Amino acid sequence: MTVNTSALSFKIKNILAPMVRVGTLPMRLLALDFGADIVYCEELIDIKMVQCKRFVNEVLETVDFVAPNGRVVFRTCERERDCVVFQMGSADAERALAVAKLVENDVAGIDVNMGCPKEYSTKILSTLVKGICKPVTCKIRILPLLEDTIHLVKRIEKTGVAAIAVHGRKKEERPQHPVHCDVIKAISEAVSIPVIANGGSHDFIKEYTDIEAFQQATAASSVMVARAAMWNPSIFRKEGLCPLKEVMQEYIKYAVRYDNHYTNTKYCLCQMLREQLETTQGRRLHAAQSTQEICEVFEMGHFYEETTAILEAKKTSLKAKIQDEDDRMEDTDVIKMAIRFDKREYPPQITPKMYLLEWCRKEKHPQPVYETVQRPLDRLFCSVVTVAERKYRSTIWDKSKKLAEQAAAIVCLRMLGIPEGKLNEGENHLINKRKREDQELLNNKEHKDDLLTGQLCPILKTYCIG
Repeated sequence: MTVNTSALSFKIKNILAPMVRVGTLPMRLLALDFGADIVYCEELIDIKMVQCKRFVNEVLETVDFVAPNGRVVFRTCERERDCVVFQMGSADAERALAVAKLVENDVAGIDVNMGCPKEYSTKILSTLVKGICKPVTCKIRILPLLEDTIHLVKRIEKTGVAAIAVHGRKKEERPQHPVHCDVIKAISEAVSIPVIANGGSHDFIKEYTDIEAFQQATAASSVMVARAAMWNPSIFRKEGLCPLKEVMQEYIKYAVRYDNHYTNTKYCLCQMLREQLETTQGRRLHAAQSTQEICEVFEMGHFYEETTAILEAKKTSLKAKIQDEDDRMEDTDVIKMAIRFDKREYPPQITPKMYLLEWCRKEKHPQPVYETVQRPLDRLFCSVVTVAERKYRSTIWDKSKKLAEQAAAIVCLRMLGIPEGKLNEGENHLINKRKREDQELLNNKEHKDDLLTGQLCPILKTYCIG
């Protein structure tokens, strides 16, 4: 695999560090606005990401990676495509590769959070370097002994990674402990690839010029800033820090524009307010239960209403456009009805799909075949069922694949004039069939029990007499 390193260099860069709950899209974009060269997303676990599907969100103009439950796990956009690094946590090389392949066309690089590295960590790096075309980096903490740390980074270098980010603290050390600049410097001198120094917010980085001071103290190629950027992302601004109120308002604009979940928005704003959390504004922010309420705290209620109205209008327009395209491209051979499946109208464990399958077996037709698609705009589902060479579907898109298939089955059953199993249809032959099957199983069990008892009685009698 040829690695394309021309698009992303890790030399002499100021970088937003990966931070859990902080490194979401609004913070990354704001850091770029203030001068960050590269931004890392928050660490995302491979097991969650590998279940995600990629969707192009035409309303927000983003690429969303969505979990089966509908939650957006990772959201990115064109603005950051050439400078965002996707960080993952993984303990499995093949799973890590699957995730990297899923996102690599939408990010500039892939990073593995190795923390305190395990034996499998370097295998993961080697697999990624060989398996994808984007640069691969990793982030580590230093080990108790310097010689062990140097040995580790040399092993990592041999995997072919583009850079190593080093948090200059040991596993047990917290942010208030001094950062080990001497160890980072020794690492920088021991390897030929770029070393990214991390961990300087407490001791060094209070304003932009301090970033260069930390770089010189560690002899690193680049600097990765975490908490100092979390408190005020304008730390990346060459001209100096911006007033916090201005920074927070710019953050909120991105949060609204990109539909960031209000709990994440609130968390990040609380990190910025810090000692001001006990002020009237801080208490109001803490009490906010929606993005709109957060905007009102910062006197941005009008911006919220205006932006959400624009997004809603865009969504409505796109829905109409998609509907027009569906109507023009619709297969004329598909029989359609506006049907929605409501499980409350059916007995427990009885569904239209079961009735349709039973009918096909009785009539000696092949079993029904369901073809289900998901619409990217709203992630709703539509299913077409083929029965006896005819196709049927509901014109109503549903929130799950299962519901869409049941709706398609209902359309077919109604067009064929076949009972669908609803509670108001009177005697339900499937329920009666199940009762008979259950009774037969019970009778067979009782018969087996009688046989077993009959076999055991003489033995027990002999045993008791004996």
